[in-house]
Amino acid sequence: MPDVSPTKWHLAHTTWFFETFVLEKWQKSFRPFRPEYRVLFNSYYQRVGDQYPRPRRGLLTRPSLDEVLEYRTNVDTAVVELLDGRAGDAEVEAVIELGLHHEQQHQELILTDIKHVLSHNPTNPIYASRAGSPATVTTPQSWLAHDGGVCRIGYDGGGFSFDNECPRHRCFIEPFELASRPVTNAEFAAFIDDGGYQRADLWLADGWAMVVAEGWTAPLYWERSDSGWQQFTLAGRSPVHVDEPVCHVSYYEAEAYARWAGARLPTEQEWEVVAAEMPVEGNFVDSCVFHPRPAPSSAVPAQLYGDVWEWTASAYSPYPGFHTFAGALGEYNGKFMCNQFVLRGGSCATPQSHIRPTYRNFFPPAARWQFSGLRLARSRVG
Repeated sequence: MPDVSPTKWHLAHTTWFFETFVLEKWQKSFRPFRPEYRVLFNSYYQRVGDQYPRPRRGLLTRPSLDEVLEYRTNVDTAVVELLDGRAGDAEVEAVIELGLHHEQQHQELILTDIKHVLSHNPTNPIYASRAGSPATVTTPQSWLAHDGGVCRIGYDGGGFSFDNECPRHRCFIEPFELASRPVTNAEFAAFIDDGGYQRADLWLADGWAMVVAEGWTAPLYWERSDSGWQQFTLAGRSPVHVDEPVCHVSYYEAEAYARWAGARLPTEQEWEVVAAEMPVEGNFVDSCVFHPRPAPSSAVPAQLYGDVWEWTASAYSPYPGFHTFAGALGEYNGKFMCNQFVLRGGSCATPQSHIRPTYRNFFPPAARWQFSGLRLARSRVG
């Protein structure tokens, strides 16, 4: 799949980031580790130069993993030496901090890409064994009312943020209700059983075209067996646990389910004003579970952070007064503000320290290989 990259490419690309944006700019007598890496591991930075085609990264048998690790060691050592010599230099430290958060994004991508690759192996390989999902009684869904009004969203100046989280600004939100937890596998299975993937009336036109063209009949990694639904996980193949949040659904599937359920997806503004009042806690990659867990009955709202990225109804677009980072780093987020939708909250593959209430993830509406799920919302009338 064109979206999936080999693990060693991720390892090399995150190193390329530091070599290109830190060492090349500030290291005295800079010399590239290998000049051809400038093209080979450039993802999409047009101002830096040419890039190796993304769909062909899987053809790269060289450099070897040992060579990539040598590259990482060389660059890491040079960056640490540079940082020691320029302690307190705000510009240098800001780019290095950006690079660390960029590397956290690729830590997540490595896991999701590995899962996609392993899912195509008929031996159902296991990346990491885990205990079975805890037996629970499905946490009943309730609705959390919010009065809306003039609210403030976006980065508030505390700690790190990407440029797309800025500036903090006012927005008006009509009164709404947000579901207390994400949609579960059992609830999504009811949508399937009710002919959800056969009813064009439930789908956006582009979504229905994807259903027909790709033959979608269930979330990615689901297969129906004689004993019920099975799914591929990073712990191998297992039954679909009814109480877990449904994941690996596209925006199109999330939107169709919401319509079938008589609700809608929340806007990112609605999601953020609720999440901003909650601690950033949940099932992240730090738990080493690598799979969504059932919602805890004690938390309301539950799982706003971790477990599954939650699709919103919001197109990925700039906030009022948005400005990109200067130079080539300005390509990091801004140029993708077209034909994408915003997801919020992080997932079971996201580092916990990477997430905050204002974090805006984004993917094309057909993307399914990330740990993406949904939470319902509805408008309050009167």
